[in-house]
Amino acid sequence: MLTSESARMNNLGILLSGRGSNFEAIANNVASGKIPNARIAVVISNKPGAGGIEVAKRMGLETLVIPSKGKQREEHDREVVVALRQHKADLVCLAGYMRLLSPWFVQQFPRRILNIHPSLLPSFPGLEAQEQAFAYGVKVTGCTVHFVDEELDHGAIVVQKAIPVLDTDDEHSLAARILEQEHVAYSEAINIVLEGKYRVVGRRLVTNITAG
Repeated sequence: MLTSESARMNNLGILLSGRGSNFEAIANNVASGKIPNARIAVVISNKPGAGGIEVAKRMGLETLVIPSKGKQREEHDREVVVALRQHKADLVCLAGYMRLLSPWFVQQFPRRILNIHPSLLPSFPGLEAQEQAFAYGVKVTGCTVHFVDEELDHGAIVVQKAIPVLDTDDEHSLAARILEQEHVAYSEAINIVLEGKYRVVGRRLVTNITAG
């Protein structure tokens, strides 16, 4: 459990690079109480023009832009980690953050970094996962929320949502239907992690245990 006091607010640090639709879904669920005992402490982007930063500002949230252009990966990561620590982030949520985190970054927040990927991992890791799935001709695809480790799209899986690939789908309609499930899955995963009622056995995350 990330806090021993159930009434204490858990601080979420959101990292994004683009429009931030998953961030917005998380923020709305925090505001409505669907993610209880949590607050968004800071929203950080590596892209100055990221739409998600503007959304966060309109919501009255703390925002930071830490540009990554021209910086070594770990140099930039150290700047981001400093900001997350200053805002006392308990859980880091990647919401369309288009940067591969360095091993050093991951080690600063062991099993406290979540990412969402638009496929049923381990199928179709990396970029353009929806297009990969559509081109491959799969009949079922979906999204995965997982812990971040030192490898790409690799950490233990927290939540997956599956959807059928319809004969009428194209790449865009399929991506849109996956995104709808991403908005549901991410908040479910955050709740699981914040409640602490799980353990990781090998690669398997086992829930419905007593928090401890």
